Amino acid sequence: MAGLGGWLGLPDGDSGNGRATARAAVADRLNLPWPQEGQTSVEVAGLGSLGSRGGHKPVPIASVTKVMTAYVILKDHPLKDGESGPQITVDETAAQESDSLSESTVRLTAGQRLSQHELLELTLLPSANNVARLLARWDAGSEKAFVEKMNRAAAELAMTDTTYTGASGIESTTRSTAGDQLKLARQAMKQPVLRTVVAMRSAKVSGLRGEVTNTNRLLDKPGVIGLKTGSSTPAGGNLMWAAEATNGAKRHLVLGVVLGQRADTTPAEGLAAAVDQSGALIEAIQKDLPAALGATKGPS
Repeated sequence: MAGLGGWLGLPDGDSGNGRATARAAVADRLNLPWPQEGQTSVEVAGLGSLGSRGGHKPVPIASVTKVMTAYVILKDHPLKDGESGPQITVDETAAQESDSLSESTVRLTAGQRLSQHELLELTLLPSANNVARLLARWDAGSEKAFVEKMNRAAAELAMTDTTYTGASGIESTTRSTAGDQLKLARQAMKQPVLRTVVAMRSAKVSGLRGEVTNTNRLLDKPGVIGLKTGSSTPAGGNLMWAAEATNGAKRHLVLGVVLGQRADTTPAEGLAAAVDQSGALIEAIQKDLPAALGATKGPS
């Protein structure tokens, strides 16, 4: 069954109880290296959940928040893949926030004009908090009004354990679960522009020196195609990820969310743990998923 972007799920005709049985069989055949702390949820597009660990208590998600920011921006201002979108003027607030020493930002100048696509790149690659908030104000007039849109979007996606309190994720009061963020990852990967941006290792943005680099070093692993990092002392290391598992010419989209790694240490230590744990999960799935799927088909 052809799926989003050519990714495959179960064969045609496999649905309902048959799909649930197949999903359980696949999950049972996979011996995944689940993280021993925090929360984790993993699924295969077209098949369903491979399992969750760590419960469902809402926890801080740091800059993983920016996936919802980008999702709402593209919902309100759709772009086709390859389009730059409107030019947006940098306001005084975003320029002044460039000098912050306490959060992730990029250097902007008041009056500078950047395209919507470029601002999405700055939000999702170097994880610039001042740019996320600039996009929020551009879209809704104020960050507060934009956050209301974020929470409405979360409700529409049945993210019942999620509360957004800012567009950047710096607030520890923005909280969610791995299961809820997996629902968002599923929708994010349906947005061609968002899908393209989160797969970029770097980008050249007009008016900025050099290139901006993606904070997601998991992209260096074969088959990894996104999504977004997040780290802070209260949140620990968080990673929403997307990867492909191949079986001959077939490609299966695998999505995962790892939250709360090494919470209450340093953001760098937490993020390194989230990347390492996610990488181990991806490697195991890429290695064993094709055989596990094949074993569910039975005789032809």
